Amino acid sequence: SDLNLFVRIAQLRSISAAARDLDLTPAAASARLATFERKLGARLLHRTTRKATLTEDGLAFLPHAEQVVFAAEAARAALGREQATPRGTLRVAAPASFARMHIVPGLADFCRQYPELSLDLRISDSIVDLVEGAFDVAVRYAELRDSSFVARRLAPDRRVLVASPDYIARRGQPKTPDDLAEHDCLVVGTLDLWTFRGQDAKPVERRITPSLRINDGSAVRDAACAGLGIALMATWCATDELRSGSLVPALPDYPLVSTQTLWSLYPSSRELAPKVRVFVDWLVERFEGQPYWDRGLEKFLEDSP
Repeated sequence: SDLNLFVRIAQLRSISAAARDLDLTPAAASARLATFERKLGARLLHRTTRKATLTEDGLAFLPHAEQVVFAAEAARAALGREQATPRGTLRVAAPASFARMHIVPGLADFCRQYPELSLDLRISDSIVDLVEGAFDVAVRYAELRDSSFVARRLAPDRRVLVASPDYIARRGQPKTPDDLAEHDCLVVGTLDLWTFRGQDAKPVERRITPSLRINDGSAVRDAACAGLGIALMATWCATDELRSGSLVPALPDYPLVSTQTLWSLYPSSRELAPKVRVFVDWLVERFEGQPYWDRGLEKFLEDSP
């Protein structure tokens, strides 16, 4: 337990945060750490009022401590998964719009299943540092190129070009990607390179000069519904509007080439912590196969499998 406390403090860089994660008071965690350091005869951490940083001895000691903690978790798991109850605090990072629309609505059921588990959900469209932020799980649109993390596929991230019926009636419907230069285009963040599948099946790329750029997908969707222009949208963001007819395909003869995928990322170890395992399994079960938001949209997704 002392090794586990030290490892968690090193990960979170805070005695108070590690204490909350392990259901301790900050005073109790600090006292246990001091006793542990006296037993070892080494100072492992520099403490300030705001954070804890590793000393040279702490840096040398940490990988060995992590190995012992992971081995202990694996030994417990070998006795049977049902004996490893998910508990503590699970720190999750996820894109803002996707989390609001598709993760948060399902959390009531997840939390009822695991009452000893607390969630710390950080939603942001900025790419967070999983190590620096001490996150246990992250949801991302792109696979992480880091061998210390495992990427597990959740769902395809399909895209469709849309506009409101009012906009199409006022401005006309584009016939080819080249026609977009004569239209108002709405862009999410930096996604201004749009790739279409041409009629000869070859990709057709067009760099868009947006009339409106917003760093939030749901805000761009609302702008498109209001008739401000043509937008490239993820189907998970615009599914209700496509079904209701508030948005319609803007360039149906040139479907978008969707190359992104939704992934869950988590630290690599031989045996996952129970809290990480159950949350990742819940995400996979919730979104696997054809995700629920794409059902009924096949006519808009000519490139869907």
